Amino acid sequence: MTTQVKYVNPEGSCPAQGLYSHIGTADGKLLFVAGQLSVGADGSVVGKHDFDAQFKQVFRNLGDVLKGVGADFNNVVKFTTYLVHSQDIEKFMRLRAEYFPQIFRGKDYPPNTLLIVDRLVKEDFQIEVEAIVHAG
Repeated sequence: MTTQVKYVNPEGSCPAQGLYSHIGTADGKLLFVAGQLSVGADGSVVGKHDFDAQFKQVFRNLGDVLKGVGADFNNVVKFTTYLVHSQDIEKFMRLRAEYFPQIFRGKDYPPNTLLIVDRLVKEDFQIEVEAIVHAG
């Protein structure tokens, strides 16, 4: 049995920050979305030294990627979140509590694994969020 792997960079998504695609899929229904960073449409870092601004841009970028494949946040099966500073955990929890009711139907949200890492691809980034999405 042969599985065809496909990589996608949806129209309207920000530029990738390296040699990768925004989405990988092996069956067309389960999508693996690369970690989204606080990147503007021009490739610049948005919200340098401002966690709140970076959080909002990361989820804006994630929403753009989802929209580009005909999905939305209600198709997310799981998130993995990477923070550079443990001091930002409370900010992350506050922003998520404010933002998630706006982007999800209902009161149940996808599982999330939260990790603290030494740094991300550029030192100015404070948060990265990847997702597994069902687009069937």
